[in-house]
Amino acid sequence: MSKMKDELLRVAGVIDESIVDGPGIRFVIFTQGCPHDCPGCHNPQTHDFSGGELVQLSRLYGDIMENPLVSGVTLSGGEPFCQPEPLAELAQELKRHGKHIMAYTGYTWEQLRDKHDAAIERLLAQCDVLVDGRFIESQKDMALRFRGSKNQRLIDVQKSLREDHVVLAEM
Repeated sequence: MSKMKDELLRVAGVIDESIVDGPGIRFVIFTQGCPHDCPGCHNPQTHDFSGGELVQLSRLYGDIMENPLVSGVTLSGGEPFCQPEPLAELAQELKRHGKHIMAYTGYTWEQLRDKHDAAIERLLAQCDVLVDGRFIESQKDMALRFRGSKNQRLIDVQKSLREDHVVLAEM
């Protein structure tokens, strides 16, 4: 872990073991702060950018790595892409140790790419799967796997980056 800078991440909370936030047993980080304010949001307490608590990346990393059953990490929110620098740092170290990285965002893939932000690109480069798009209450569907509304896509990030267009994940 010596390669990771010990930055701070503003976090609303975590779930140590989840089977509903991505494939396998996952550690879920709920980032604090979200600009989208989607009606019917599942996590409205995460919207305030000054809420939650600041947590050292080393603490999160340690909590994740101490459970051998955790096969992946899900970055949720709030809006993870509002804190791309520390999340990219953490995700890069987790990828080095074989963890599957999944992220949720209220932005679309195209909106994230159009930002031309180096930190966002670095975070995307660490992700295996991205669920993109705002939650739309009128398109809510409880039968969808890993998504809240029909407009949201499960994107295979690595194939999408290689092919320079959205490739949907086969899950």
